[in-house]
Amino acid sequence: MQLSVIFTTYNSPLWLEKVLWGYQYQKFKDFEVIVADDGSTFETSDVIKKMQQHVDFPIRHVWHEDEGFRKCEILNKAILASNSDYLVFSDADCIPREDFLQVHYNTKEKNHFLSGGAIRLPMFLSSLIKPNDIFSQDAFSKKWLIKNGFKSSFVKNLKLGKNKSFAEIMNKITPTKATWNGGNASAWKKDILAVNGFDERMKYGAEDREFGERMMNNGIRNKQIRYTAVCIHLDHERSYVNEKDLNNNAAIRKETKMKRKTWTDFGIQKSDV
Repeated sequence: MQLSVIFTTYNSPLWLEKVLWGYQYQKFKDFEVIVADDGSTFETSDVIKKMQQHVDFPIRHVWHEDEGFRKCEILNKAILASNSDYLVFSDADCIPREDFLQVHYNTKEKNHFLSGGAIRLPMFLSSLIKPNDIFSQDAFSKKWLIKNGFKSSFVKNLKLGKNKSFAEIMNKITPTKATWNGGNASAWKKDILAVNGFDERMKYGAEDREFGERMMNNGIRNKQIRYTAVCIHLDHERSYVNEKDLNNNAAIRKETKMKRKTWTDFGIQKSDV
């Protein structure tokens, strides 16, 4: 496998199925998908079993019991389960455009990670998208989206554009900082293991940014692909967000920045302390 795609899910079987259809229609074909499941019920495993019969790529289901928001833990388990040297990260609410993996593969570079983004859709549009809209790529068409009620903007229109040369220029001149964005990012597996993966103390709230900051502290440079690696983000509730976890995450991230940490004792390898 040239690429291992890792994305997290939690009790969102309808969204998960749409995302898996998105990978079925990728132009780049040499990849596996690892569904990092943070404790979903049987509906999710049923979708995975069904889709395994319809897609041309292997789907692996890495699951642990539901004990609250443990995204970082299941990501670390999925990293260890991956079979390629280069890993693409996303979420089970992000449908990739047909050239998504090709962009990640073509743009990868030693001692770099890639930083992309997502076009966020409202709930009514998220529900409207069907497999045929993904197959036809209408779901990524500015015309189709606007026709169905999407409120466009200058930046969104640029991302949905088909001029690849212009998109490359936008990647270079955008003022948006290239950080690790968990819904659309990629890196070499050896570079991820070198910083011990994700900090499992962290819950929701910049947990992906902290991971990227440790990689940058370790000499890995960031590279922007937000205008070329396009995916659409399906809307959903976020009942797991709370002030206590946000504050705890902020404190961990502050320590990483101040001490320029490259390693966490709470990642893939566990400290004896």
